[in-house]
Amino acid sequence: MNERSLRVLEYTKIIDKLKEKCVSTLAREDVEKLKPINDFDTVKRLQNETSEAQSILIKKGNVPIVGIYDIISLVRRTEIGSYLDPKQLLYLKDTLAAARKLKQFFKSEEKEEVDYPIIKGLARSLNTFKNIEEKIDLCIVSETEVSDHASPELKNIRRQISSKNDALRNKLNSIINSSTYQKYLQDAIITIRQDRYVVPIKQEYRGQFPGLIHDQSSSGATLFIEPMAVVELNNDLKELKVKEQKEIERILREISSMIAEDGEEIKNNQSVLKEIDFIFAKGKLSLDMKGIEPKLNQEGKINIKNGRHPLLSDTEVVPTNIWLGEDFHLLVITGPNTGGKTVTLKTVGLLSLMAQSGLHVPADYGTKLAVYDNIFADIGDEQSIEQSLSTFSSHMTNIVNILDAISRNSLVLLDELGAGTDPTEGAALAMAILNHLKNLKASVIGTTHYSELKEYALVNEEVENASVEFDVKTLRPTYRLLIGVPGKSNAFEISSKLGLSNFLIEEAKKLISRENIEFEDLLQNIEKNRMETEKERNEATILKLEAEKLLDNYLEKKEKLEKHKENIIKDAKKEALKITKASKQEVEVVIEELRKLKAEAEEKEINRKIEEAKKQIDSKISALAEGVEEKLFNKTTKKPPTNLKSGETVKILSLNQEAYVLEPENAQGEVFIQVGIMKMNMHISNLERVQEKKEAKKSGVGKIVKAKTNNIKSQLDLRGENLEEALLEVDKYLDDVYLAGLTEVTIIHGVGTGVLKSGIKQMLRKHKHVRTFREGIYGEGGVGVTMVELK
Repeated sequence: MNERSLRVLEYTKIIDKLKEKCVSTLAREDVEKLKPINDFDTVKRLQNETSEAQSILIKKGNVPIVGIYDIISLVRRTEIGSYLDPKQLLYLKDTLAAARKLKQFFKSEEKEEVDYPIIKGLARSLNTFKNIEEKIDLCIVSETEVSDHASPELKNIRRQISSKNDALRNKLNSIINSSTYQKYLQDAIITIRQDRYVVPIKQEYRGQFPGLIHDQSSSGATLFIEPMAVVELNNDLKELKVKEQKEIERILREISSMIAEDGEEIKNNQSVLKEIDFIFAKGKLSLDMKGIEPKLNQEGKINIKNGRHPLLSDTEVVPTNIWLGEDFHLLVITGPNTGGKTVTLKTVGLLSLMAQSGLHVPADYGTKLAVYDNIFADIGDEQSIEQSLSTFSSHMTNIVNILDAISRNSLVLLDELGAGTDPTEGAALAMAILNHLKNLKASVIGTTHYSELKEYALVNEEVENASVEFDVKTLRPTYRLLIGVPGKSNAFEISSKLGLSNFLIEEAKKLISRENIEFEDLLQNIEKNRMETEKERNEATILKLEAEKLLDNYLEKKEKLEKHKENIIKDAKKEALKITKASKQEVEVVIEELRKLKAEAEEKEINRKIEEAKKQIDSKISALAEGVEEKLFNKTTKKPPTNLKSGETVKILSLNQEAYVLEPENAQGEVFIQVGIMKMNMHISNLERVQEKKEAKKSGVGKIVKAKTNNIKSQLDLRGENLEEALLEVDKYLDDVYLAGLTEVTIIHGVGTGVLKSGIKQMLRKHKHVRTFREGIYGEGGVGVTMVELK
């Protein structure tokens, strides 16, 4: 890939961002070597790696990639027979632990619905060495210390060293605390010189203090003497320390030999860990940039949807939409300075470089990018005083190098083509270069201010105009790229807005050709019409969305109505079938009764009964049609009671409810009865005499019930009474209506202060005859009454 293009497109800054995401220095070294690749299959595989890493990070969060060090040199040392120190062993143990944790992490995810073949394949290739980890854990305490538990021998040696140290200190303490030697001492302390315990003695008492001199102070006034009494103890201590060091070396060699045995597998682990760290760095960068995997192709097709320059803040940058390679291979972008032309060029170039490096790009899903053989960019001013190069010369030098190396499958980005020289010659030269690139079928995006290049793009096939939008009212660019619309310089409009006199602007217009004025006016009209069209299109889109929303609501309501209609029809059919079955059963009962009457009565009586039964059936069917409850007055096949008297208790067979006789049987065979508060005529055939219990006869319960039934009211008015009187009256009233068989009554208590209402409700909650109660609704008395349902 062209090195100058990598530099001007700021590819190295993306590499720096990627390095920050790496955990290990090993992966950072690989990132520094990363360059765009032009092999399609390799680029596709690298993109798949990044997508897998991004998906795992989104789904699982952080992956356990920690403690990865460069251990290749350490393993090689063990393979040649050397041993590692505690610090090096801890580094190696951390790397082995990282491999084990990663392998375990991905092993626990084996049954996932989404598979990650690349990363899981790498994780499966990792080797675990739990025995080496455990050995290092047991033997190494810190970067400089070996544990006492590394071996029984080491533990024993250190115990002896501790004992010798105690004996030495005790002996030296007895010396420095002795009244005999105190006058010889410079200070009453114990110190160490040349790894041996000594005491500080004054120079003048050297002959009086027996021992070996190991050192003296800078002034010479103090001598550090090892007392003869502790020389043997010091010798023993030194010998023990030599033994300790030999045992430590033996332990370190033992661990190092274990590492050497698995050296190749451990080195392979490091390569895999480095690659996994690198892949997840790409995934982390993708998440940071809100990147996506682009659709790759080899046909030079670009379609960037809401692409953002990765080095600009995603909250400030205006996304760009740009396409190339379908209907045209050459795009000419025009427009005012600071309008975003160069940023557009850099965005296309940098996103292409990132994609060919296996990195996701900050754009929307559906973005397409091509895999090019090379990407060339001539952006920026690289004039050189030392080389006597002007702006034009530096551009031409670079373009010459590009034309020498270009191929059909190349992307060329040219900023301000032909600038820096005479406009007429510069424009002609730019057109010639564009023609050459067009004939080569290379993918080209160029920016310019020349009107000639706008006309060139209008009249040539496979060449398209584009412009960066500029708001003349605010004198600010919108940074939106408009493909298919050539840009207008807006020099006259901007000057007018800034206060330049109109006569100067008119004078300037006279100095340019009529054709140029007409062309600029045409561009202005095109731009005006485009903006109006876009505004109307946006309004039409809003109206379309509203219409679609209304249609969806209408269809939803229609569907609900259809379902409701079907349910109503279904319920009606069920009700009709139920009524029909009930009517059929009644008819069968009546016919059965008539058959019995035929055997018991004369023909005349039979005819009368038949007519009566027919009328009754007609009446019942009519009642059913009008919505009267079914089975209310069904007759029965049981023998009817005779000689019923007023006050007797009877049972209505069809309702399975007791009633009281008010008037005996009339000529039509009907008995006038009372059920609760309802009074009605009921045919004798639907009644059955209830035998009163002896206790009831003795106590006169029947008479009491009859009296209650005849006189009880369905409502009780308590207004004006105090709470105590009202509670007694309510209790008695509920007993009476319960005996009378009423199922619902009304207690009127009014609104008032609410004391009467609250007390009555509290009583109703606990009363044995009350099933439920509620406040009255509109038409029943509202909050001034309480409706009570009895058991």
